[in-house]
Amino acid sequence: MFMHPSIMLVSLIFVGISMLVSYALKSKIQRYSQTPLRSGLSGREVAERMLRENGIYDVQVVRAQGFLSDHYNPITKTVSLSEGIFDGRNVASAAVAAHECGHAIQHQANYPWLTLRSKLVPAVQFSSSLVQWILLAGIFLIKVFPGLLLAGIILFAVTTLFSLITLPVEFDASNRALAWLERTRITTPEEHPQAKDALKWAAMTYVVAAVASIVTLVQYILIYQGRSRN
Repeated sequence: MFMHPSIMLVSLIFVGISMLVSYALKSKIQRYSQTPLRSGLSGREVAERMLRENGIYDVQVVRAQGFLSDHYNPITKTVSLSEGIFDGRNVASAAVAAHECGHAIQHQANYPWLTLRSKLVPAVQFSSSLVQWILLAGIFLIKVFPGLLLAGIILFAVTTLFSLITLPVEFDASNRALAWLERTRITTPEEHPQAKDALKWAAMTYVVAAVASIVTLVQYILIYQGRSRN
């Protein structure tokens, strides 16, 4: 697929950054998976306890396939934990499990950023399926049909907005998780910094994605402004 040289360069740069951050996250998770949790709880037990202590009884904790495939589904009301997290009795398992339960607590509390993100999901699914093709056609036809590139930019802006809204959702879930882990002493003073570090690197993956999306959006806007004036 054709891509404008500047867009391609930025994409390659952020692909590299994303790979580095993902590698760092995996390394942290693997490292902290070697630190046994003194409380002895598994990821599943941490999640179930956190949900109960926050008055949530209609959310199930289930096992998921894959590595770091952990997520909360507000539609089915399930906290899905990857096998290593579900069964693990270590700092990484506790941190990840508590983070996903943080989303369930956000859902119960009608956390506004989570509500907004959920409302944007249909629009993001629609725009994601079309945006690359419309942007491609828009660049080729900028002279005769500049409105097509503008339409692509608007669709891309929807996905960028979604990436930005995801940031407070993820940071808040981590903050809720860390506060609860510390308050309940599920993580000891020695273990807690490791849990915090693991969730910090998980959040960095979302930060990189959001920055990449913003920079790419700005580049498309500049291409539109420059070529439409010539």
